[in-house]
Amino acid sequence: MEALFTRCQKILGRFNELDELLMSPAILSNPKEMGKLAKEQSQLRQVVESFDKLVQATGHLKQAQQMLDHDEDDEMVAMAEMEIEELEPQIADLVSKLEVMLIPRDPHDDKNAIFEIRGAAGGDEGNIFAGDLFRMYSRYAESRGWKVEIYEAIEATAGGYTLISFIVKGDEVYRFMKFESGAHRVQRVPKTETQGRIHTSTATVLVLPETEVEEVDINPADLTFETHRASGAGGQHVNKTDSAVRITHIPTGISVNCQDGRSQHDNRDRALKVIYARVFDEYQRRADEEKGIERRSKIGKGDRSEKIRTYNYPQNRVTDHRIGLTLQKLDWIVEGRMEEIVDALIAEEQRSKLAGE
Repeated sequence: MEALFTRCQKILGRFNELDELLMSPAILSNPKEMGKLAKEQSQLRQVVESFDKLVQATGHLKQAQQMLDHDEDDEMVAMAEMEIEELEPQIADLVSKLEVMLIPRDPHDDKNAIFEIRGAAGGDEGNIFAGDLFRMYSRYAESRGWKVEIYEAIEATAGGYTLISFIVKGDEVYRFMKFESGAHRVQRVPKTETQGRIHTSTATVLVLPETEVEEVDINPADLTFETHRASGAGGQHVNKTDSAVRITHIPTGISVNCQDGRSQHDNRDRALKVIYARVFDEYQRRADEEKGIERRSKIGKGDRSEKIRTYNYPQNRVTDHRIGLTLQKLDWIVEGRMEEIVDALIAEEQRSKLAGE
């Protein structure tokens, strides 16, 4: 408890310091810095408010215990016992909540998320499933008030996508979506199956935090830019000019293509966002590898090869293999009602961090 109080008092000190900074003329005249500090204060507010409740509750508990030890009036003793009985579980609950709040945050949790979904094993069925996953994430994003912008979509002939990349913008998108990276497996009877046999197919998902230019050291000379005519569906404008943009980062060989924007300039901006995120992730992977660090957490490394979840249509079942969670709610989940899975993954991340894993 003492260590918890010490940490919370430091946060309270920083919160009060931010109050003063946000009123200073230098910050008021700098909108970018003001926004940054206001965001930091907003993140600390929940800790400060819970700590204030804990301080009050522990103060009342101390008074009640003193009353219990020194008061000889039976009625006052009974009142003190009743108050102690109410306060102790309240304090335990506040301590538990604060311990979770004080877990070091992933610095990317507040960011938008860039998705890349590809049809993998299973041919046409894998591509169709990639489309189903895109629809699931789009609906979940809509339910949270997030915005989805498609960067590139290569439609498959039988439906779905061989590749679809997009960004999801909103509050803490990456925090909720980062554990979706990996191989998603579907078990169902394909539309093209005449014998009614169940097939197993896969689609891969990559989720990256949107990365600011200053966060990753990329030499502009290491980037090559190509323009070309967009292919496939994408609106009346898309096939008439060389509006699609492909950017390649020469040192890593990472290449990004964007064609669903309204102009070449728009596609260039979108492709740059993705290339910075992809290169940042690759550099981070290499640095972690050199240090022998397992990426992210035991929930998953985010590798495309890692089978993270199975969607079994005949049994209306979804199983997340990393945390052993099985839900007989596939029909709900594929419609974007992902809250139970997302919450369970976040809870497991918190549990493993508290355990020091």
